Amino acid sequence: MRHRKAGRKLNRSDSHRKAMFRNMAKSLLTYERIRTTEAKAKELRRVVEKLITTALKNDLHARRQAYKTLNNHQLVQRLFDEIAPRFQGGNGGYTRIVKLSTPRKATARPWSSSS
Repeated sequence: MRHRKAGRKLNRSDSHRKAMFRNMAKSLLTYERIRTTEAKAKELRRVVEKLITTALKNDLHARRQAYKTLNNHQLVQRLFDEIAPRFQGGNGGYTRIVKLSTPRKATARPWSSSS
């Protein structure tokens, strides 16, 4: 049974998934928007929202916890000094997922082609 096992596997091993979400979180915090699949975006939202909530505490322990995920001092400083203050007073819901009007080229398939 799969009770109490949250999160999608996305057809990846545990270490690959963890590394992928770390990289995607770094990109999202750096560029403030990324283009990815809907399933990955929904899972990434869990990671980034926890980081922002941690950054709102704004103490040394929170910085060390954020560094453990991001592994980049400049990005942690940006998260705490620029990104987190925007969400002061909010209770979650820091990220938005916007669907594209056309599918990504990587996932588009030529269904109409005949062989």
